[in-house]
Amino acid sequence: MIARMGALALVRTEAGDVKVPCGGDVEPGDLVERRPGEPLRRVRAYLSGDYPTPDTELARLDRRRKHLVERSRALAAIRGLFAARDFVEVETPLRVRAPALEVQLHAVPAGDGEWLITSPEYQMKRLLAGGFERIYQVCKCFRGHEDGHQHAPEFTMLEWYRAWAGLDDILDDTEALVAEVARAVRGEPVVVAQGRRIPVDGAWPRLTVAEAMATHAGVTVRGDEPVEELAAAVTAAGIDLGGAVHWDDVFFAAFVERVEPALAAMDRPVFVTDWPVRLAALARRKPGNPAVVERFEAYVGGLELANAFGELTDPVEQRARFEDDLAARAARGLPAYPLDERLLAALTEGLPPCAGIALGIDRLVMLATGADHIRDVLTFAHDER
Repeated sequence: MIARMGALALVRTEAGDVKVPCGGDVEPGDLVERRPGEPLRRVRAYLSGDYPTPDTELARLDRRRKHLVERSRALAAIRGLFAARDFVEVETPLRVRAPALEVQLHAVPAGDGEWLITSPEYQMKRLLAGGFERIYQVCKCFRGHEDGHQHAPEFTMLEWYRAWAGLDDILDDTEALVAEVARAVRGEPVVVAQGRRIPVDGAWPRLTVAEAMATHAGVTVRGDEPVEELAAAVTAAGIDLGGAVHWDDVFFAAFVERVEPALAAMDRPVFVTDWPVRLAALARRKPGNPAVVERFEAYVGGLELANAFGELTDPVEQRARFEDDLAARAARGLPAYPLDERLLAALTEGLPPCAGIALGIDRLVMLATGADHIRDVLTFAHDER
């Protein structure tokens, strides 16, 4: 085996010795070898006993090596599950001319009037309209202003969609997927969040948004109340609005302060269902309660893992919802993005009843491996490229 660094070459003999086939003086730091089953290491230890310091590239990758191998197992398990369920893996463009419009999303410009995707949702729905019935995709997504122990501006997303299916089918998929990944990584259907073991097999409990807000925040939420009414209820519950004036900001002031900590304390994953229509522009309304939509978020150990919709298929209502989103962006001084007319045309031609979900693979790997920070499951974080 030969390893090179610059003009220096090292040769491993049949006996396993490392030799330098050159003359002259050699600095210990110039010597490199690769041992079977180990990452690249400096062999200065042979000469001076000086090992790489903790902040070196090799030491950093060495620390992440276990999680990166486990990440590979997780991806293999994901693809295996979808193959067994007769899904087709698809690929869609990473550069688009009409990014998502939600106010909390900040698309990254890609030049030439295009943006990097925040999600492949629009393009995957066009595939459903074109006749595909079960599809999934693993891809990179990009969102500005996202950085933290659970967030990265470039991350890996898993999205899957079922035509002629409802949200309960996606719930079942999610439970099976998380358990399968946990088994592939840990050998048992258990994940670890903040040092706590959480079983993920079997059916997960469900909690509506209204139930969660009433129980844990002391706030009654219908979904169609004026912002002034909601703000008064949140303030009466002793929650600081932090200057929030828009309906969704007032809602999340209570949800983040009171509900999310309660979800984090649960010893099981939970589906939070039936979200206000104002918070899900692409989800269809629930029959009998037009103020809420068919949407769930999956929380595991307090980590928001996935977001699913019973998809809106009405092109007229979808256009109106998009225009509401644009108005909300304008009210906050955010950039205006073009409407995705190709998606609206696909809905006009006919999108079958369907449901879909977006799940953060990096977060799933964090749970499966017990990692505390998202950068621990990435080969290179955004500030290491």
